[in-house]
Amino acid sequence: MFFAKQHGLGILAALTLAGAAIADETGKEEYMSSCASCHGEAADGNGPLADLMTVTVPPLTNLSAQNDGEFPMLTVIQTIDGRQGIKGHGYPMPVWGKRFQADMVDAGPYGREVMVRGRILSLALYLESIQQ
Repeated sequence: MFFAKQHGLGILAALTLAGAAIADETGKEEYMSSCASCHGEAADGNGPLADLMTVTVPPLTNLSAQNDGEFPMLTVIQTIDGRQGIKGHGYPMPVWGKRFQADMVDAGPYGREVMVRGRILSLALYLESIQQ
């Protein structure tokens, strides 16, 4: 809060900055546990399982460059949660939305979905942060 006052930031701006930092760290942890085995720790497409795939594992650090400098947030989110039908190693890429939901404790009919969407958004925000 001291930083926010010193730099003329409002409470909302300070909370947004804090939330972004938490989301970035959460997204990185999510990436390392769910994606790095195929896409690589550096998101360069060279994970330890990449050689076992029947298709090339794409790098994830050039998504903005491939999209005229704009990070394709919606496409990334839909790909992670399974709505895009991206194929990997001869089969669809893991549908992380379903897998994340299976990992969740029972939080009621809507709570699990909110938590899954939060995990996916954190992951997408992390990917956005590592664009080259």
